Amino acid sequence: MEFLYFLLIGAISGWLAGQVWKGAGFGLLGNIVVGIIGGIVGGWIAGKLGIGGGGLLWQIIIAVGGAWVLLFIISLVKKA
Repeated sequence: MEFLYFLLIGAISGWLAGQVWKGAGFGLLGNIVVGIIGGIVGGWIAGKLGIGGGGLLWQIIIAVGGAWVLLFIISLVKKA
C-alpha cells in the first residue's frame, strides 16, 4: 500500500511540475518517474536545508520542487 501511495505522490507532483515548467509534462508514466525522482531530489534538498516534516501536502510540495529542479536540469541537458 505504501508503494501505491508513493506512486500517487509521484504522479501528482510530476504532473504539477510539468504544468509549472513550460505547461507540459511527459505523459502519465513519465510524470510518475519525474515525480518519484523529484521526490527523492526534493527530500534530499529539504534535508540539507533542514526543512522537513509535514503531511501529504508538504510531501507533494517538496516532490514538486524536486521535480521542477529535475526538469530544469533536463532542459539544460537538452539544450547542449
